Amino acid sequence: MSNITLDSVTKEFGDLTAVDDVSYIINDDEFFVIVGPSGCGKSTSLRLIAGFETPTSGSISLKGEPIGHLAPEDRDIRMVFQNYALFPHMSVGENIAFGLKMNNVDPETHDSRVADVLDLVGLPDIEDSYPETLSGGQQQRIALARALVLEPDVLLLDEPLSNLDKNLRDRMQVELKRIQRETGVTAIHVTHNQEEALSLADQVCVMNDGVIEQIGPPEEVYYRPRNRFVADFLGDSNTFSATVLNADSDTTELGVADSSVRLVSGAEPSDSDTQTAFFRPEHVGMAEQSPDGTNTFDATVASRLFTGDKIRYQLDIPGETDADGLTLTAFSDSQWEAGQPVRVRVPPEQVLLL
Repeated sequence: MSNITLDSVTKEFGDLTAVDDVSYIINDDEFFVIVGPSGCGKSTSLRLIAGFETPTSGSISLKGEPIGHLAPEDRDIRMVFQNYALFPHMSVGENIAFGLKMNNVDPETHDSRVADVLDLVGLPDIEDSYPETLSGGQQQRIALARALVLEPDVLLLDEPLSNLDKNLRDRMQVELKRIQRETGVTAIHVTHNQEEALSLADQVCVMNDGVIEQIGPPEEVYYRPRNRFVADFLGDSNTFSATVLNADSDTTELGVADSSVRLVSGAEPSDSDTQTAFFRPEHVGMAEQSPDGTNTFDATVASRLFTGDKIRYQLDIPGETDADGLTLTAFSDSQWEAGQPVRVRVPPEQVLLL
């Protein structure tokens, strides 16, 4: 049985529609990540599931039972906030045990359950410490432990890594994934960080202006985006307006924008007069020389940007005669200098039509 179901959920704040007729299903034991720009409705969606907001219309169910009428504390759902919300006057053990007390859990089990959840988050034997003595990453783990100690069906994570530096954030992504797998809790994680979403998720939900643009496994939404917004939001992309010049059962020939560039795609075009051609920079090959062939062009390196793990190049492909050319983004481990001529190739199977 599905764990969480949103059915035609809308949330309005006066004239503002924060969530607009949203429907999706989150399965048991799934790590579901909602990603999108600021103001897209992702945090409002989380607060609706938690019960801190009430839908203007639509329904939310947990294990097939409507929960819209239940107060937050009566839902088997726990939330980890962006600012951790730890009580500074309480020790770590007291912070974690607070929910146990509020939910009338047998006091004789408190110490063992606190110890067990601290082991789970990798911070054993710090029950007597206070939040102010802990690092940001440790506080984040304690906030996570406080939510998990109640063994909820659903764990909500509202941008819990946004206050951490990159190295710590990367480590905590690994820890979050491990803890979710070990507990089997259904996790719903909200973030504006595309890399974080792709790293953590079993299913990625991309939101924009209150609506869902695409839901799917990380590899699918990244390499097979449904539309231009998803393509451009999730990392670097090459997207161009194009017209269909020729199409058969296997390939589609495209004229790109107003340039003289021709691209061949393995995708079938839609009925629209104007197509959007898309491919990722990592699928652009660069070489000093390469034989003529499909989607192989002469280009000039316009710029290079070293980012540590890769070099990001802007490539200019000239047009014929006075026609405009095309500028592509590419990644390469090789060293190319601005102004240097190169040959580039894009495999037809990587050119999608959005």
